[in-house]
Amino acid sequence: MATTDDDRRPKYQRIADSLREAIQSGEYGPGDRLPGENELMATHGVARMTARQALSVLKDEGVAESRKGAGVFVRSFRPLRRRGIQRLSQQQWGSGQSIWSADIENRTLVVDQVTVSEERAPQRIGQFLDLADEDAVCVRRRRFVLEEKPVLLATSYLPMSMVAGSAITQEDTGPGGTYARLAELGYKPVHFREEIRSRMPTKDEAAQLGISAGTPVILICRTAFADEGRPVEINEMTLDAASYVLEYDFDA
Repeated sequence: MATTDDDRRPKYQRIADSLREAIQSGEYGPGDRLPGENELMATHGVARMTARQALSVLKDEGVAESRKGAGVFVRSFRPLRRRGIQRLSQQQWGSGQSIWSADIENRTLVVDQVTVSEERAPQRIGQFLDLADEDAVCVRRRRFVLEEKPVLLATSYLPMSMVAGSAITQEDTGPGGTYARLAELGYKPVHFREEIRSRMPTKDEAAQLGISAGTPVILICRTAFADEGRPVEINEMTLDAASYVLEYDFDA
C-alpha cells in the first residue's frame, strides 16, 4: 500500500490536525474542554509527550488555551478585525472617536499601563522625525486589553517641541486622541504609512501580552505625516498575532 503524505506527518501533528478539524466542524465549540493528554494517549495509542505536543500545536496557533488545573479549552476569544484604512480616516478621529473604536465594535477595550515621559529620542526615531541629536520626544507607552485579554502594546514618539504643554503629554489625551490634538496644534495628520512584519516575541512582550511560547507577534510601525510630508508621530505597535485579523479594504 502506498504511503500518503498524511502518513508521513509526525503523530502529534496528525492528532493536532484531527482536533483542529473537530473544532472547525463545531464538534468542540468556544470554551469547550478538549481531550486531555490521558484521553489522547488512550485514543491514539501514543506516548504522553506526543499527546502534549499535539495540544501545544493548537495552543501555539491560538486555537486553544490552558487553564491551570482544568485542562486545555477551545479559545473563546473572538479576534479583533483591525481595519487598517477606515480606522485612520479623519472622519474617525476628527469626530472625537478613538481610532480603536473602528476595531472593537461594541466590545470593551481598556487601556492600562499608560506612561507618558519626556526622553531623548532614540537614534532611529530621531532620524524618522528629522530631529537633532539633543532634541527630546514625548513618549507615550500603553497596553490595550480587550475583554480582559491583553492584545497590543504601543509606544508613540512625538517631537516635544511640537506637543509640549498640550493634552498629548497627559495620560488622557481627550476625545479623538492624539491625532485630534495634533490637528488643534496645527499639525493635522494628512497621510499615514504603516510597515508590517512578524517575529517571535521577546520574553518581556510574551509576559505583557500573556501569550504562550510559540505564538508570534505582529509588529506595525506607523508614521503620521502633516502637510508638506512632515512626520509628526512614530507609533511602534506589538500585536498578539492570535488576537488579530488585519483587514485592508480599498477601491481599485
